[in-house]
Amino acid sequence: MAAPTSTTRGAMERSIRERVPPLLTDLYQFTMAYAYWRAGRHQEPAVFELFFRDNPFGGGFSLFAGLHDCLLFLRSFRFTDEDVEFLRSVLPPATDPAFFKFLRELDCSGVTLRSVPEGTVVFARVPLMEVTGPLAVVQLLETSLLCLVNYASLVCSNAARFRLAAGPKRKLLEMGLRRAQGPDGGLTASRYTYIGGFDLTSNVQAGFLFGIPVAGTMAHSYVTSFTSLEEVWPQTLVALNGDPDPVDIISLTKGWLSRVCELLEAQPGKIHEGELAAFLSYAIAYPQNFLPVIDSYSVKCSGLLNFCSVALALCELGFRPVGVRLDSGDLCRQSVDVHRVLRLCSERFSVAAFDSLIIVGTNNISEESMAELNKKENEINVVGVGTHLVTCTKQPSLGCVYKLVEVRGTPRMKISEDPQKSTVPGRKAVYRLIDSEGHPFLDLVSLAHESPPEAGVPLSCFPLGCNNSPVSVTPAQVSCLRQEVFIKGQVTHPLCSAAETRAKVQSSLQTLHPRHKRLQEPDSYTVALSEELHSLVTEIRKGSSNNSNFLLAN
Repeated sequence: MAAPTSTTRGAMERSIRERVPPLLTDLYQFTMAYAYWRAGRHQEPAVFELFFRDNPFGGGFSLFAGLHDCLLFLRSFRFTDEDVEFLRSVLPPATDPAFFKFLRELDCSGVTLRSVPEGTVVFARVPLMEVTGPLAVVQLLETSLLCLVNYASLVCSNAARFRLAAGPKRKLLEMGLRRAQGPDGGLTASRYTYIGGFDLTSNVQAGFLFGIPVAGTMAHSYVTSFTSLEEVWPQTLVALNGDPDPVDIISLTKGWLSRVCELLEAQPGKIHEGELAAFLSYAIAYPQNFLPVIDSYSVKCSGLLNFCSVALALCELGFRPVGVRLDSGDLCRQSVDVHRVLRLCSERFSVAAFDSLIIVGTNNISEESMAELNKKENEINVVGVGTHLVTCTKQPSLGCVYKLVEVRGTPRMKISEDPQKSTVPGRKAVYRLIDSEGHPFLDLVSLAHESPPEAGVPLSCFPLGCNNSPVSVTPAQVSCLRQEVFIKGQVTHPLCSAAETRAKVQSSLQTLHPRHKRLQEPDSYTVALSEELHSLVTEIRKGSSNNSNFLLAN
């Protein structure tokens, strides 16, 4: 795997500027910014928070992703003359021209971002990012930040669930580019499914930009494009042992095919010549990377026999074929049959390389079918997943929101008729409480000025959704979840590579108790408010009710 170079890092930053310019937002962000500006409120210090309300896919956790791109976006945030002229054409004609001068000079030099580290296991209702700065600016950032976090976190979480379903040993190949929601969706999916636990991608651009290992086999179209051995060219291959004389690989393969048919008591008349020609042509081109799809016609009667004969010829010439791909039918049963034949060939012909051949399974794999693989006998080493992974068919959106919690140092709260849509006011700190076995068991949300909880010291808090009933807990360890990552226009925390964030994901998931990461019916993780924050929420709710008659009072 190639690490990202300075060239690819520069390409990533250019990609962010091109994919997420300041105009990639909703119109009402500009109309609100103008109204703030007209009222002289645009420089008021404000605090927004980004969070989601429910864990995705009916699960017990999510993964936080997208921070890397958010930081690059903030660093490059600036309107061009062309941007401003376009805004002049879409905002009402009466808009004060001085507002456009204000926009042209705008940047994120006054913005501070505190965030949970990318790749961390997170839970519903926990403030993941806190954005502070001048009111107009931090309002304008809303849609873009949500766009960068929502899908990245969702598809990363989906990948983690596939990894949990597959188990730690089976390799996972992401191959969803052609099924993704557009080029940007495909590239984002490749990056964040790798971070979420996949091992490989078929997406070449993702390999270039993010250093993700790239892999691929062949399509059925390549196999079906051949009809005869006469189409194979060249028809020779030089052995790897240094013998300079080219070997007639077609004749060599035919000899092996006869021996394989004899071993398996197969009928040569059912073998598809075009398929054999395709395998030979590909093997001549890639003698060290031979991994064909073997179900274009019949796995048992043609594809497997053709593969074995070509692979045995390659082995005789000193090369090491890689394996086969199955893309239809009962993958578990077929993989067992294929593995049995490969072992027979290894034993009969004394070819040790056949013991290490891999079997790749691809056939509209879902989380459920992935879990089924672990319940059935199979010999699949690598699973390729596309549609259900990158499109997140079980849940199309994470539902992150970006809410105002403080202006001019005063807490702000949205009080909704739907309790789920109410917000928690004030600037906050977030702590993860860990038990004596090293598992997190509660995330505590407190006001920023409060003293942090201490290990071994009991504390009282109010779990969200528990009818205002306090509980007492005693953590064995305490960690502060958020850190400052962007201050005064500068990224202040090292930007991690995809591989580094991937390692963070695995480390974070390992600490999570099995009951919280069960794919089906997991236990709910507790998120709680401190006593002081709970009192503030109660006070604001009462105050809102008392202020409802202000018109009559005047």
